Formats: sequence, C-alpha cells, structure tokens
Amino acid sequence: MSNNVTPWSAFEGPNLGYVMEQYDLFLQSPEEVEPGLVALFEQYGEPIFADGTQPAAPTAAQAPANVTKILAAMKLAEEIRHLGHLAADIYPLKDRKLDFSHIEPKAFGLTDADLAALPATIFFETVPAGVTNGKQAVDYLRGIYTGKIAFEYDHVVVDDERNWLRAKIESGALNAPLTTEEKKALLERLTRVEGFEKFIHKTFVGQKRFSIEGLDTLVVLIDELDRLSQKSHMNVLQIGMAHRGRLNVLTHVLNKPYAMMFADFAHVSNEYFLPEDGSLEITKGWTNDVKYHMGATLTKTADYKVKLAYNPSHLEVASPVVTGQTRAAQDDTSKAGEPTHDAKKAMAILVHGDAAFPGQGIVTETLNFAKTEGFSTGGSVHIISNNMIGFTTETYDSRSSVYSSDPAKGYEVPVVHVNADAPEAVVQVARLAFEYREKFGKDILVDLIGYRRYGHNETDDPTVTNPETYKIVPKHPTVRALYGEALAAEGVVTADAVAQLDTDIYAEMQKAYDHVKEVGETKEPITVEMPQAVKDGYPADVDTTVDASVLKQMNDELLAWPEGFEPQNKLGRILKRREEAFEEGKIDWGHAETLAFGTIVQDGNPVRFSGQDAQRGTFSQRHLVIHDKNNGAEYTPLHGITGAKASFKVYNSPLTEAGVVGYEYGYNMEKPNTLSVWEAQFGDFANMAQVMFDNFISSSRAKWGQKSGFVMLLPHGYEGQGPEHSSSRMERFLQLSAENNWTVANCSNAGNYYHLLRRQAKMLGTEAVRPLVVVSPKYLLRHPLAAATKEQLAEGTFQTVIEQPGLGTNTKKVERILFASGKVAIDLADRIKDGEGFDYLHIVRVEQLYPFPQQKIADIIARFPNAKELVWVQEEPKNQGSYLYATQYMYELAEGKKLSYVGRPAMSSTAEGDMDAHKAEQARLIEEAVAQSK
Repeated sequence: MSNNVTPWSAFEGPNLGYVMEQYDLFLQSPEEVEPGLVALFEQYGEPIFADGTQPAAPTAAQAPANVTKILAAMKLAEEIRHLGHLAADIYPLKDRKLDFSHIEPKAFGLTDADLAALPATIFFETVPAGVTNGKQAVDYLRGIYTGKIAFEYDHVVVDDERNWLRAKIESGALNAPLTTEEKKALLERLTRVEGFEKFIHKTFVGQKRFSIEGLDTLVVLIDELDRLSQKSHMNVLQIGMAHRGRLNVLTHVLNKPYAMMFADFAHVSNEYFLPEDGSLEITKGWTNDVKYHMGATLTKTADYKVKLAYNPSHLEVASPVVTGQTRAAQDDTSKAGEPTHDAKKAMAILVHGDAAFPGQGIVTETLNFAKTEGFSTGGSVHIISNNMIGFTTETYDSRSSVYSSDPAKGYEVPVVHVNADAPEAVVQVARLAFEYREKFGKDILVDLIGYRRYGHNETDDPTVTNPETYKIVPKHPTVRALYGEALAAEGVVTADAVAQLDTDIYAEMQKAYDHVKEVGETKEPITVEMPQAVKDGYPADVDTTVDASVLKQMNDELLAWPEGFEPQNKLGRILKRREEAFEEGKIDWGHAETLAFGTIVQDGNPVRFSGQDAQRGTFSQRHLVIHDKNNGAEYTPLHGITGAKASFKVYNSPLTEAGVVGYEYGYNMEKPNTLSVWEAQFGDFANMAQVMFDNFISSSRAKWGQKSGFVMLLPHGYEGQGPEHSSSRMERFLQLSAENNWTVANCSNAGNYYHLLRRQAKMLGTEAVRPLVVVSPKYLLRHPLAAATKEQLAEGTFQTVIEQPGLGTNTKKVERILFASGKVAIDLADRIKDGEGFDYLHIVRVEQLYPFPQQKIADIIARFPNAKELVWVQEEPKNQGSYLYATQYMYELAEGKKLSYVGRPAMSSTAEGDMDAHKAEQARLIEEAVAQSK
C-alpha cells in the first residue's frame, strides 16, 4: 500500500474508538496488541485521516467484530500486490501450475459479503473508476496483478519508486489501449518476424539460425524501446544479446535487408546488398565469424544510432561490454578535468537468456555497476528472453529460485513478467520500463516469458530431452496467428487481410532471395584481407618526445596543491620528493606514469583509468587522487596542469575482473581516441577475465573487424609472495598472440614505460591501433635501476630492446648473451653492477615480447662474433612465463649457437609459497645466469 494512503478512514464509531485505545496501548506495551494492528501502527503511525486531522475519539468499548475483517482485507490486498505474480497468466503454453493460495479471500477468513461491506477507500489512494466497495476493489486488484503482466517491486527500498510503480499499475495508465493504426502495425511486425523465420526454415533446410520463434515479441519490445529512445532525443541505443533471435533483431530492428541476411545463408557476399544510403554499417574481420554473432550499426537520423554489439557464444559476456559502450556514449571527454556525464544521451538494452541470467556470474557483476560512480549509465533495460529452458535443461535443474529474474532483486531492480503471446501487453511493458528508467535513472528488468518452437538449434530434436513440452508446442498457435484472430474478432482487420499480409510478406522475401541467387551467379565473392597497417605493426618512428620545459612545468604543477589542502603527512613528503627526483634523474614508475598521462591529455587524448585501488595503486605507488587528511576531500593533481585538451579520470572499480575488463574494452570501442586503461590488483587476478581476453580483446579485429587500443596493466614479479601474488600469467597472453593482434610488453625501466604509454596514445584512432598488455612491475616501482631521467622522458622513444649499460663493450670477448625481460633483467643488472669482471657476458632486455623484436636481436647477436651461447633467463617456471614463446624465435636466431634456459623448473603452481625457498631459488637462477660457460 502506498505510504500516502491512510487506512484510518475505514474506522468509525466503536471501531475507531477501539483502534485509538489500542494505539495508546501500543505506545506502552506493544506486545499486548494484536499483531495485525501492530503492523498497521508501525507502518502508518498514529490514527490520522488523509487530510492530516486527528479523529475525535469516541468512548472505547469492546473490540468491534469488523476491525479484524478490515485488517484481514488490507492484508489480502497487500498479498495480491506482493504475490499476485504467482497466479498470473504469464505462461503462453499454460504448462505451469498457478498458485492462488496466497490471494484467496478465504485464506484470510473473508467472504465476498465481508469484502462488499467495506469501503474501497481502504485499498487505494485514488479509487479506480467503477470500484465502489471492497469486493470490487479486490477483484480489480486481482485482475491487475494476475493478468498477462505480473509485477515484483516490493524489494525496491525507495518509497517514491514503489509508490510510482503502484500508481502506474493500479491507475490503469499502464493498460492504455493501442490505436487502430498501432494494432495494424503490430500485426505487420509480427507477420514479418514470423515470416522471416518460416522462409529461412523452408529455404535453407537444416541451417542453424537460433530462431526467435516462441519469443517473437522480443522484436516488438525492442522496437518500442527504440521508438521511445529516439523520441526522447537520445543519441545512441546500445543493444547486447546472445545468438537466439539475433538474426531477426538484425533484420527488423537494425534494418539489415532481407537480401543481406539471405546472402549469408546462401554463401554470397552480403556487401553487395548494403543499403545505398549508407545507413547500415557492418564490419568484418579476415577470419570472420558465424552469422549469429555479428552486429551492426544503424544510423536512423543524423543524431540517433542503434547499435547491436558483436558477441561470441559465451552468452552473457556482452553485457558489461555494451554497458561500457553506453557510458562512453554518455560521457563528454572533450574538456580538461573530469568528463561530463549525461545519462540521457544513450541507453543500453541487455537481452539475457533465462538459464544464463541466474547461472552466469557476469550478470551480477554488470548489475553491480548500476550505482557506482564511474560505471553508472542511468539504468539499463534488461530483458530475459525466457523460453523456459536452457540448452536442454529444465528450470528445476538450472536455478534454485522461482524465477530466472530473481538475482536482480538483490540490486533493487523492479521485475515485470509479461506473456510473450500478448503483444499489446509487451508494448505496454516497454513503455513502463522506459519511463521508469527515465524518471529514476535505474535498471529495470522485463521477463519476457515464451517458449522455444524448435530445439536449441534447428538441427536439434527437443523431444529427446523435453518430451512433455514438445507435446504442447506443435499444437500451440503462433503469436501472429493468435493476434490476427484477435484483431479480426475486434473488427480491426478481416481474417482474409491477415492471411493476405502473410502471403505478401513471404513473396517479398522470395523476391529478395531470387535477387541474391542472381548476384551469386554473376559476382565474385568479396574477401576481407588483413589491413596492411596491421601486417606492418606499429611504425618504428612514432614521435613520443615532449619538450623538457613542458615536463618541468607539469611536474611543478602536479605538486602545487590547492590552498588549504593537506595530504596525509607521509604521503605529502613522498610526493614532494618528486621535485628533486625530476632534476636528479630518479623518476620512479608512478612518477613517470603520471607525467605520461599528463602529456597525453595535453595532446588531446582523454584518459580513463580504472581498477581495484587504481587511484592509489595497489602498491601505494601512484596517488593520482590524493585525500585531504582533515576532511577526506579528494584532489586530482592532473586536473591542475596547463594545456590539457581532454579529460582525465581514474576510478576505483568494484572488486570484479571480467565485468570491469569487458566494460573498459567497450568504453574504448565507443570512444576510440580515449586511452582506456585497466589495472589488475595483481597480475593473475586477470584470470577471472580470461573470457574477455579470449573472445574480445585478442580476436575482435580478426573476427569482426573491430579496432581497440585498450591498455591492460598486470602487476608481475617474483618477490616471495606466493603463487597468486607473483605471476601475471603472461604465457597466456603470449599464446594468444598472432597476426599483430596486440602488443605485449614487459618493461624494465620507467622511462621506457612512459614512452610505451605515449606511443599507444599516439596510435589511437589509426588503422594500426591494437590493444596493449603490460606486464607491469611491483618490486621495480621504486628500484633505482629502473628509474628514468628527465632527458629520457623528453628526448627518448620506446625501445623494444635495451642492452645492459657497461656490458658488451669488447665485442670479441663476449661468449654468452643473456636475454631477459622485466624484473629479472634488473635483478641481473643489480648482480653485475658496473660490469667489471663480466667481459664474457652481455645482457639484452627484451622490453617488447610481442611482436617479438627478432631483427633487432639478430643485429645485436651479429655484433658478437665469438658468442657461443644464447641464454633465455626468467624467474617464472619453465612451462610458464615467456620462455616457450620466445624459443620459437630464438632457435632461428641461434644459427648453431647453444640455446639454453635459466629459470625455475617446470611447476604446476606459479611460485613457491615460502619466502626462504623463494630467496634460495632466486639466488640460484641469478648466479647460474651470470656464470661463465665451461
């Protein structure tokens, strides 16, 4: 019941006297008051009329009999609102037992006569037209809450939201009828949706399409959300969904022409059928992908686009990607300081499977973004495309909850269930969902309940595992047939017109297919080649220099805090040392990184950085945001630098890897000129995001033609902290490396890292751009041998290979060349000091692992004519790290020289868990590496 509705007007005379007497007793001894009245007093307080006046208390006497009836009636009404969904007509196949037990008057000791004797005013704030007593009120509520639409919103905490939803539902506004023209248009839409599936089923027998049939009104639902988004002057509608129904959505929401879709089935290049007006954009990679993974962008007007994201077969992983794309479309990053966020610019529709929504943790990771500062999008409309079955799994095997939508309740997301065979109800639900999102800036979930006409795909026989369901399905009319009959009965159209519409649309599709066959006979297939810029890799001459005076001014400004701002004492002293460090050539990792970000925004590229504790840095090395010790106020020094032309923002992300990586990848996809950076708290925490690396970041260019410049920082290094705090699992990224799909770097120097970031930013928006995987350090963050000079930052460039200073000067004496990457290279440098006594040795730091700098290394080896042994040194186990990857190149480079390995033996774990064992093993491998060959 609405908090504004007062039940006290239902009491008068002795009833009122009794209630007021009981309220006085409630204030003194609530345990002596009957529970029903206690609940009433706790919810509504002192008996006061709706106009705010307090009733005069007549003489109290015995408890009148109908006080209990009033309380019972009010409880009945609340149960209808709360549990009416259990009895709602939301299952098209009518194969689920409905539960009316909670909402029967007799369960509350009430008869129809009892209800008829009560006023309707105790049930509603505004009594609906035609409702005059309690019996009619209960019937009205049952009709509203057990129809083709069912509601769950009691879990929403905010009163205003619950009251708004209740008013919408109970006022009848939700059930506003469609106009005659809207009904006709709806029938045509359903006819096209069904006709498309029928045509493919008949024409391309046995080909997989993951049909929408049984959930045809999914297109109707998305259509209406699309119409409302455009009407509200949004710029972008982002859609994410898995494969079921995708071809129909592409065709009827994204306007992919019938001929293009049929060409995909007929193995004819679909580019021949692109709309000539340029409204539809599709991209392809050189390896391509199956048709039901592909996406598209539809430009409907100069100011409005609809985008369907490309998606792999991992059903829910597109959700955070699309959410990130949506946030990017909402952010204005064109000015210095923080980006300006406007949630009205874009909206996400996320279509989920009924088995996957409760089954895949990535769903709740995405739901958890809703109210977080850097990840909120002002609400997504979630749709469960609910065919009541997984691959072959019945609901009782796939979840522990009543509905597949139940996980959303933990995030206070209202849930609306709707019968997919009720197209007008689906339209009404779309309007409610959109209006709620617009008003409250929150997620809302529509559980579209239908069925699946065929098996998991069209070659699957569902009677093998779901025989009971598939006794019903073949006999059940399609929603188009049902709606056509309903409109004919209403007199909106004739039955003949319904049949003719079906015939005409099928003929239209046949004509499109005939055209496809003609083109296929006369045109050569169009093949997609890997772009030359991708083949070539990043150019060697990317200019990442910055005038020294600019860096000096920036360094000074970064330490000029606002008047009255006091950082924590120790931190303040540490940061102030950066003034001297800049001049003395002791610029550490976090210092160099901050200067890199500053120069990047000065160049006009926005920077967005997120990760667990990213503002401070896991190792307290970064401090891009500092806090006033007196009041906790935040200050971002990079917002105070001169000449910034774009925004900078760093967010502490939720404790989520897969969701955040997907989100940031999506953000970068939508804003390709933004340097989007994600940092894992520890490198191998990225394990939890492996699906994103495998299915999006490493392969989206090859599969879908989508470019990305996303940056991943993965802290890595063996310092005796045990298995999970050592390895970034770089071997997994190297195994995925091919076709210049990304850069994998393991820098040993802060200055080289600075130029690596600047090079990446310079390549944003170009044809050659690719993601960047950085095996970033922990121990080296403050190591003096890894520090940079101001001259290196101002005048240098990124070096894929660095030779150890002080070694290799006498080229004829060198017999052994060590190759190392990252931290272990500094351990080696620390061991050999100035190089005295190591004339036989040379050390080469491989800063870029992929693409492997083979020619540069070959040139180095060629300088040492007496070198007999090439040694790959790493601290990781032999079956991990970079050794097995690098070996394929080193064998080619060895040319008869001995190729050796120094490092830990192969291990099933990534590292020792004991500090003493770690130290002993680390010392052994360093000594073995620098020892002179016998």
